[in-house]
Amino acid sequence: MKTRRACLATATLLTAVALTGCGSSGSGGASVPDGWGTLKTKGVDVSYPKGYEEQSAAERGKHNAAAAVRTRDGRKVSVITVQLGFTEANSAEQAAIAAEAGIQLGADVKGQKDVELAGTDEAKRIDFTFKATGEDGGPSKGTPVQGVILAGLDSSERTFAVRIDAQEGSLPDGDLDRIIDSVEVH
Repeated sequence: MKTRRACLATATLLTAVALTGCGSSGSGGASVPDGWGTLKTKGVDVSYPKGYEEQSAAERGKHNAAAAVRTRDGRKVSVITVQLGFTEANSAEQAAIAAEAGIQLGADVKGQKDVELAGTDEAKRIDFTFKATGEDGGPSKGTPVQGVILAGLDSSERTFAVRIDAQEGSLPDGDLDRIIDSVEVH
């Protein structure tokens, strides 16, 4: 009987160890699916699915610390950006309010709620939708776009905002969830 319990305990421990290592970035709790790329910045890292390309500093503009874009037929259909230190804030709530101010006029903001992100005790999620303007190589004018912003403070008390904009139907919900789960705040 003792041998059977020992074998069961060993099997349980090995299973737990094996599961702990699966899909993990190995750097503190964020989950990164195999084959995905990662945008790494001083304040936050976020991973993205296959089919995205990281933008250089010249391509992404001065306000984004990192960005990855998925295109289809020469047009951007999904963009993931990271902004750091974009406003002075003392809380995740204040960071989220400032991030929300950057959403285009006429967008339908669904609200703000708490979200758990690896590496921070407090972060906010803002969900919104808007119609594309057809500018800057994005989706055709009037195309529905879904957006999510994850905002808070990093360990240096500097604001961060991870923004995911995707043309309707271009980013499966499962991939959106995996992107959010991959976020790791430093």
